[in-house]
Amino acid sequence: MSILKPSLSLIFIAFSFLFFECGPEKKKQKIEKPNIIIIYTDDQGYGDVSALNPEAKFQTPNIDRIANEGAVFTDGHSSDAVCSPSRYSLLTGRYSWRTSLKKGVLGADGPCLIEEGRMTIASMLQDAGYNTAMVGKWHLNMQFEGRLGENRDWSKPFTEGPTSRGFDYFFGIPASMNFGVLTYLENDSVLEPPTLWTKKKSNDNPRSYGNNATPADYRMTPPYEIEYKKGWLEVAPSFNDELVLKTFAEKAVAYINKSAQDAKNGKPFFLYMPLTSPHLPHCTHPDFQGKTDCGNYGDFMVETDYRVGQVLDALKANGIEENTLVIFSADNGAETNYVYQRETFNHYSSLHFKGGKRDIYEGGHRVPYLMRWPKTINAGQRIDLPVSQTDYLATIADIVGQKIPENAAEDSYSLYPILKGENYDSTIRGEIIHHSASGYFAIRAGKWKLNMLRGSGGSLKPTLIQPKEGEALYELYNIDDDPSETTNLYFEHPEIVEKLTQRITEIIKNGRTTPGAPQDYVKGDWEQLTWMQP
Repeated sequence: MSILKPSLSLIFIAFSFLFFECGPEKKKQKIEKPNIIIIYTDDQGYGDVSALNPEAKFQTPNIDRIANEGAVFTDGHSSDAVCSPSRYSLLTGRYSWRTSLKKGVLGADGPCLIEEGRMTIASMLQDAGYNTAMVGKWHLNMQFEGRLGENRDWSKPFTEGPTSRGFDYFFGIPASMNFGVLTYLENDSVLEPPTLWTKKKSNDNPRSYGNNATPADYRMTPPYEIEYKKGWLEVAPSFNDELVLKTFAEKAVAYINKSAQDAKNGKPFFLYMPLTSPHLPHCTHPDFQGKTDCGNYGDFMVETDYRVGQVLDALKANGIEENTLVIFSADNGAETNYVYQRETFNHYSSLHFKGGKRDIYEGGHRVPYLMRWPKTINAGQRIDLPVSQTDYLATIADIVGQKIPENAAEDSYSLYPILKGENYDSTIRGEIIHHSASGYFAIRAGKWKLNMLRGSGGSLKPTLIQPKEGEALYELYNIDDDPSETTNLYFEHPEIVEKLTQRITEIIKNGRTTPGAPQDYVKGDWEQLTWMQP
C-alpha cells in the first residue's frame, strides 16, 4: 500500500474549507440556541391525542400538529403515576422518590420539594443566557404567611415558589383546583387574597357523569362561604374555575409576544406551561361545552387543545416557530373516569394499556411524549425507545451546551442525538424506574418490565395481592409482545427477574441511574422496598 502525499493545492483547498466553515456565518449558526416550551397537561391519557388514537371520540388538531410536524416517542413515560412527583422529576431530571416524598402528592402550602440549590431546567437555562418563565400550576409547594384558617397575611410575599427555583417570571396557581389555594399568583405575590372558602360541589352540567362513576365530577364554582370549615379550601372572591385555561393561554401568549424580539436578537426564552386540564374538576369554558361526542371530558380536552393552538399560533405570528423546541407531555395517565369514558362513549383514554392514574401499570405513566423543532427534528418521526420525562434536562442541556454537575440530573439521559436523526440503539439510555401513587416500584429494561408487587399499587393504602405458596412474587411482562400486561412471565424467566431486581437495587442505592459518583438521597423507613428488606 502506498501513501500519497497531498499536493499544496489540496492543502490550500482543505484549509480554505475549514476557514469558511468556521467563519462568522457558520459560527453564528452553531450558537443559535432554540426557544424552548414545555406544555404539560394534567391527567391526560395516551389515547387522549387523536394523532395517537385514530379511534378517539374527539379531535386534538393542535396537539396533532406537534406530533405530525415533529417526533412521537411511542414509549414515553412520566416518572410517577401522580402529579407532584412527576413535576419534580421533569424539572430536575431526578426521581422524586429520592426525596422525602415516598408516595402520594403534596398540598399547596409548605416547603418546596425541589431542594434549594438543586439544578432545574430553568436555572440551567438561566446560566445559559435564557429568559425563563412559568405559566400554570406549580404543585411542588410554596410557603404562605400564616396558617390555614388562622392568621393568614396575603399581603406578604410567598417563598419557595418558581422564582426561587430558576424562573425569572411566574404566573399561575399553587396546586390542583381540587385542593390547595385558589387564587392567581404572580412572581412572589398573591394577586387577590383568598379570603373566602369553598368545597367540591356537584357539577350540574348535563354532560357531566355526576355520581355514576368514581370519582364523581364536581366544580369549585361560587357561591363561596365567609366562614372557615374544616376541609374547605381558601378561594379568592373573583376566582372562576371555567376561566383558568383561558387565563393561562393569554398569559403565555403575552409572554411569547414580549420575548420574541429578544429571542431574535440572541436571547432565547424558556416557557414552562403546566395546565390544569383534563384533571378534575372538568370546568370547561362555556365556548367549548357541547362540542364533542364524549361528554364534558371530551369538551374539556377540546378546549385544552385549543389553548395549545393559541401558543403555537403565537410562535408562528412572531416568526420564531422554526427555532422553537416545543415539548408536549402529561404528568401521568388518565384519571379513573377513563372507565366511564370507555363504557359510555367507547373512548379509550388509556388506549390498550392497563390501568390509569396512580397505577404501576402502563396506563398510569405511559403518556403523550411529543417534540417539535422544525429547524432540527424531521417531521413524522416515531421513536419506540423507552424514555422518561427525567430525560428533558439532559437533553436540553446537551442542546444548549451546558454541562451537568455530578450532583444534578442523576436520572436524566440526553435524547438530542435521536432528535438530530442520528442512529441510536437501546444503549442510549439506561433502565427506567416507574412509581405508583402508593410508592411501589417497577423497572423497565428494553422489552422487559418487572413490577415489584402484585397488583396496581394505585391506592395510597393499597390492598396488595399476597402470593400464596407457589405463586409469583412479582409481575414480569414482555412489553413489546404484551403492552397490555396480561401474561405474567415471572416463572418463565427467573434470570430476568434476578437481573432486574439486582439492577433496581443498584439504582436506588447509588442515588442515580446515570454513570457517575454515587449521590445521597433521603432514606429512612421505606416500606415499599420489599425485596430489600432483611
